[in-house]
Amino acid sequence: MKRSLTLALAVPLLGALAVPVTSAQPRLSGPTAEFSVLAREGAGGYDVAAAEKAIRAAGGTVVTSNAEAGLITAAAPAGGFLERVSGDRAVFGAGRAKSIGTVPKSGKAVAKPDVAEVDAGRGAARPKGSSAGLDPLDDRLWGLKSVRSDLARTVQPGDKRVKVGVIDSGIDGTHPDIAPNFDRADSRNFTKDIPADVNGVPVDGPCEYRGCVDPVDVDGTGHGTHLAGTIAAAANGFGVSGVAPNVTLVNLRAAQDSGFYFLQPTVDALTYAGDAGIDVVNMSFYIDPWLYNCTANPADSPAEQAEQRTVIEATKRALNYAHRKGVTMVVALGNQHSDLAAPQPDATSPDFPSNSTHPRTVDNSTCLTLPLEGPHTIGVAGFGPSQAKGDYSNYGVERISVSAPGGFKRDYFGTPWYDSRANEIFSTYARSVGVAAGYIDAAGEITPAGAAVGIEKQTTADGRVGYFRWLQGTSMAAPHAAGVAALIVSQYGRPTGGGGFGLNPDVVQRILEETASKIPCPVPRTVDYLDEGRDASYTATCVGDASFNGFYGHGAVDAWSAVTHGRP
Repeated sequence: MKRSLTLALAVPLLGALAVPVTSAQPRLSGPTAEFSVLAREGAGGYDVAAAEKAIRAAGGTVVTSNAEAGLITAAAPAGGFLERVSGDRAVFGAGRAKSIGTVPKSGKAVAKPDVAEVDAGRGAARPKGSSAGLDPLDDRLWGLKSVRSDLARTVQPGDKRVKVGVIDSGIDGTHPDIAPNFDRADSRNFTKDIPADVNGVPVDGPCEYRGCVDPVDVDGTGHGTHLAGTIAAAANGFGVSGVAPNVTLVNLRAAQDSGFYFLQPTVDALTYAGDAGIDVVNMSFYIDPWLYNCTANPADSPAEQAEQRTVIEATKRALNYAHRKGVTMVVALGNQHSDLAAPQPDATSPDFPSNSTHPRTVDNSTCLTLPLEGPHTIGVAGFGPSQAKGDYSNYGVERISVSAPGGFKRDYFGTPWYDSRANEIFSTYARSVGVAAGYIDAAGEITPAGAAVGIEKQTTADGRVGYFRWLQGTSMAAPHAAGVAALIVSQYGRPTGGGGFGLNPDVVQRILEETASKIPCPVPRTVDYLDEGRDASYTATCVGDASFNGFYGHGAVDAWSAVTHGRP
């Protein structure tokens, strides 16, 4: 799927706030927690000041505010605050954001299942006819060739003025393939480490840096660095190159070290992207703690329903704001192998704090997975090297826009290529994450565990080291599309006021879809993955024709066609 520029988490508080109690108000009690409070919209915009006043009157304190979306994070005692603040007419809605606990004595972070399985640096416009070459490991990038980036870069390898924001777990800005295109000055980290939740269960684990805030060139999980490499790894004669190897990468971190993406950091990243002149953002995640945000699911409590309505409204505001500011928003379609018009039951929400999940039937008309199902997003499905839909990939004509290489390890069943790591997506990997996971030792060598999951090491001529890894998922598909979108902005963008450069996001989406390579539904249209070892829940039926269908949308993104045949 972040704030004005302030951080989203309060310093952990161990006691409840002391607030006087009146007979007209519920009593405040329990440990301190964080809450998302959404200001009501008035004639002059969101009345954040009035909502902040309501928070204080209800016994809370303001942690951070996002004026562009009207979203405020507040700290208050866990019991009674929601009832108090929700009754104020200045408040649209409120919900529990995250529980604040104490630092655990030991224990590792509990990672959320990944949604993927599985003006520094802005130079002059690149003249037509300039090009970029391929890198030594690009022969492993079947996805790069599938989207025809190898051809597109002979015409348009990307313009340094075009900024791609990766709203994710961070970017390792020191990686030799990332550093040439990394904009540290514009990068931001909108998260703060959460040592443990209110139940004492480790979340991010101990803080690695003073203040519990990771630097802007650090990746907490490795996920963001992988996506960044697919988008814009430099064509520098080392390692791999990205789909748009000359554009600028900006880290807009919204994920905790544990992989959770909470509401305030996500909203803050989106509104910052609009303010900072970001041209394209990639979002390969859903906003926690709800896989689907339902307005009135009977399995949820009234407080949980109010929380989800708040998430929906705040996310829509942020997406609309970024779109108005010229940001093209590319989003992974998700890995629940589900037709998004008929979602499967949700047994994973809420996934935070610990031990909170309960089964829910998902009503498509009142439930949204966000940011994907918000306004102005480009939903991307994933396929394998044979162009077969990845078994994991969500699908359906309701939310899909285009498709792209996401990897499919079980592709080519019945051939020697079946269950091959080379069927996945190869890209850059963060060394610090590999060391923490035991995949890379203190000397920088790959351990047996690292070799088992496909970690590889390369060394530059001057002795710098970069690591790479194979992964699959719609998280890997979205950055292929984001890279093509960045090439579209590079090719057809125009100078804007104040020395900027960009292209209307609606135009970017239209070119992306019109120039996509059409792929018809398979024959037969219903595909099962039983031979590949999947159960019947993975069986999917493709609806539509070659021009638009539920497996491939408008088609597979095509960089060459986009930069040579686009109609701006």
